[in-house]
Parts: sequence; structure tokens; C-alpha cells
Amino acid sequence: MRSLSIGATGMEAQQLNVEVISNNIANLSTTGFKSSRADFQDLLYQDMRRVGSASSDTGTIVPSGLQVGLGVKPAATYRINTQGNLTVTNNPLDLAVNGNGYFQVQLPNGTIAYSRDGSLQLNDTGQIVTADGFQVIPNITVPQSTTGITVNASGQVLATISGQTNQQTLGQLQLANFINPTGLEATGDNLLTETQASGAPVVGNPQAVGFGSIVQGSLETSNVDIVSEITNLITAQRAYEMNSRVIKASDEMLQTASQLKS
Repeated sequence: MRSLSIGATGMEAQQLNVEVISNNIANLSTTGFKSSRADFQDLLYQDMRRVGSASSDTGTIVPSGLQVGLGVKPAATYRINTQGNLTVTNNPLDLAVNGNGYFQVQLPNGTIAYSRDGSLQLNDTGQIVTADGFQVIPNITVPQSTTGITVNASGQVLATISGQTNQQTLGQLQLANFINPTGLEATGDNLLTETQASGAPVVGNPQAVGFGSIVQGSLETSNVDIVSEITNLITAQRAYEMNSRVIKASDEMLQTASQLKS
């Protein structure tokens, strides 16, 4: 009975759906987090009577045919890259990207990762780093005598030095953009890495064409819509229950058939 295996694929699909939804809800407070959705595809079909086949020797054809589907399969988890809200923190090293673009982060193994998490800090040598101590590219070092840091909308990092009237330019932050940001691979720790699907990064200054601006003293919140996620969770739960009922009904039908044989 096909419905047993079809119902099983439905339960597995909805289990994955709930896992994706639960990950979104768990990251409701994660800085720069982008929610995901599970995409599904139907499985192969069995042709009991092929559509368009001849139904007589006079040339008449079957108008619709008879096909039986074999269930569902997960196809992808699609990352939704909409802008999150900006929360004011008044911390000078909290930077939010308003628009397109990712901060570039140098990993210990030499590769470059990308992040929307702009909760930056200074390490023991004055370099601007992430919460895990990874350097932000390009490397910018803040002098020890700095009394204030300003990052303007175009990514210039300026320092107020003790004893100096004019601000000193320390460097220029740059952002990376991708033709297909959904193709980036999430590696955890709010980091993403380049893949063939994402395409090569295009690096430019904030506020340039195609790039967002930098907002100092703010952080981008998660773009998870909790109302939508709860609604999706309830829908997935009901779908899981319905698939389990299909399996239960199929089992009862098999029991009835077996009793007839006896």
C-alpha cells in the first residue's frame, strides 16, 4: 500500500519543517540573523495510465491519464535576506549595515568569512575584531591614546586623539556583496562563507552603488517574524498529524484486508 510510505515521507518532511522553524525562533535575538524556510518537492509519479496515450485504434487519446504520486522530499532551506530592524545601543563599536553588504572577517585558517553581526570590539593591540577575536577586514588599529571613535555612514573610521584638535582617519571599512547571498554557507558564530552558488564577492565602500550604509551605535536585529513562525509551526504540526493519520488509516485498511483473507 503506497499510502504507508507516502505518509512517512510527509511526516519526515514536516519534521524537517519544524526543525527549520525552531531554529528561526531560537535565533530571535541573534544579531544579524536571517530566517530560513524549508522548500519541498513532490517525488516521482507512477503512471498507471499515461496521459496522451492512445485509447483506441482510431486515434483517440487519454485526456488526463492516471498518475499516483509517491510523496514529498525536502529540496532546500532558503535563507530570507530581508533587512532586520536597527536597535540603538550607543556603543561606538556597534555597527549596523543598513542595506546590502556583509562585514569581512579574517578567520584563523586564513579564509575570509562574511557576517551581518556588527557587534565589534578592540583586542589587546587595538585592532577591531569580532566577539570571537577575529580580525575585521581591512585591518584597522585604534591608537592607545584614542578618546573617541567615529564611524561615518560611508565606513570611514575616525579617532579623536588625546591632545589633538582634529580627528585622525584610521582606515576605511569595506563591505562585500554577492549576486546570490542565499548561496552563502552558514558555518555558525554568525558567519557565512563563499560557495560556487553565491558567486565571488564584490567589495566596495559603504554607500557606494549596490552597498548599504553604516549606522554607528546600532545593531541589526534578527529578521525573524515571530507571528509568522508560530503560524508556520502550528501549520506544520497539523500537517504532521494528518500524515500520521494517513498511516494509521492505511494500517487499518491492511488489517481489514488481511481479515478478509482469513
